[in-house]
Amino acid sequence: MASTYTDLGIELMATGENAGTWGTKTNTNLNLIEQLTGGFATVSIAGGAGTTALDIDDGALTGTAQQRVIEFTGSITGNRIVTIPNDVETFYILKNSTSGAYTVQFKYATGSGSSTTFSATDKGTKIVYASANDGTNPDIVDVMANSSEIAVTNSNPIKFQDADNSAFVGIDAPATVSGSYTLTLPAAVGSTSQALVTTDGSGTLGFTSTSSFGISTGKAIAMAIVFG
Repeated sequence: MASTYTDLGIELMATGENAGTWGTKTNTNLNLIEQLTGGFATVSIAGGAGTTALDIDDGALTGTAQQRVIEFTGSITGNRIVTIPNDVETFYILKNSTSGAYTVQFKYATGSGSSTTFSATDKGTKIVYASANDGTNPDIVDVMANSSEIAVTNSNPIKFQDADNSAFVGIDAPATVSGSYTLTLPAAVGSTSQALVTTDGSGTLGFTSTSSFGISTGKAIAMAIVFG
C-alpha cells in the first residue's frame, strides 16, 4: 500500500513502505508541520485582473498555500483573486501589501461558498479560516469581520485610517469610566441640520433637528457678548 497525503501535504507513510527513507521523509514532514503552523511567505500577485492559485505540494515545502502567514505583493492593475484548493482546512493570516487601487479576493478554487475581499484601499491584515465545510461550495470565514465582540484595552483608541494611511481619526474611552455603557447607533442616517443625541438613558443615539435645541448658535454668541 502506497503512502497517502493529508489535505495540507503531510505524507502518511504506509507500513512497509519507504524502506531506508523514513528518516528523510519524517524530517520533511516535521519541517512541513513547522511551516504550516508558523511559516511566512510572500506571494506576488502582480498583474491585471485575474487569478493566482495557491497550491499544496504533497510531501514538500514548496506549496504556496502551505504557510501560516501569507503576504501578497506586487503592482496590481486590476482586481485580483487568490484561491486555495477546495479541500484545504486551516487558518491564515493574510497581509495585502500590493500597490494599486484594486480589490484582492481570497476564496476557494471553485464553488459559490463565502470568501473575503480586501477593498481597493485596504492594505491591511486579515485573519481567516478555510472551513472546507462543503466539497462543492466551501466557505472562507473572515474572523474579525464575524467577531461577536472586540475589546480594546488600556484606553487605546480605535483608529480609522485615511486613504493612504498617513493619518487617522481615533476614538477611545476616558482614562476612568464610572460605569460601563454602550452607545447604540441609529438605524437610519439623519438629514441636514440634525445632530446625534441620546434618546434615552441607555445610550441609544438618534438624529434630532438642531432647531429643537431652542437657541441658535448665533443667538448664543450674541447673548454671551451682551451678558457676559
